[in-house]
Amino acid sequence: MFYAFGFERLGVIVSDLYFVDPEPEEGQEGAERGVRLELRLLAAGKLHGSIYSARPITVDRPLWRADLLESVAGPAGSFDRTHHHPRFDGWEPGHRVFVEELSADPLAWVAKRLADPEGLLAKAGAAPDEITLADAAELRAAVPQIVDAVRTLLDRIRGGELALPPGPEPVTNARVSWL
Repeated sequence: MFYAFGFERLGVIVSDLYFVDPEPEEGQEGAERGVRLELRLLAAGKLHGSIYSARPITVDRPLWRADLLESVAGPAGSFDRTHHHPRFDGWEPGHRVFVEELSADPLAWVAKRLADPEGLLAKAGAAPDEITLADAAELRAAVPQIVDAVRTLLDRIRGGELALPPGPEPVTNARVSWL
């Protein structure tokens, strides 16, 4: 499942995720599941027809990511693999950064970060002109809806509906998600 919250040039994209790293770091072995949230640049395309035609929308490069993950083998709600990526190098995320407060209360931690888009983007290395004042204000106003979407995804994952493995056989390499 995929949610998108779009503002002028900034968007928040949220999806469920089932993930198995083929080359995990120590302590990160085994399947993970949860919610991935990314702050992305957006671009509205030109119409390809009449004024009534659908508008192309580009969900462009990521600026920041939070992964509200837990090991599939562990207890539900442990958030034992929850981390964020404060910066990207183009399309590649930086290293996983584990924060105790993020694992303890992921929704509150994410809400606090999204409520300060200027600070979040400055730490991500985004150019000041990449977003507008309207982007920042609209993102702040949408934080409750974004958190509700994340909560809904987490509930559906715990209910066994989302973030499922790609098949019945065990896998050593998988990424099942929009993000």
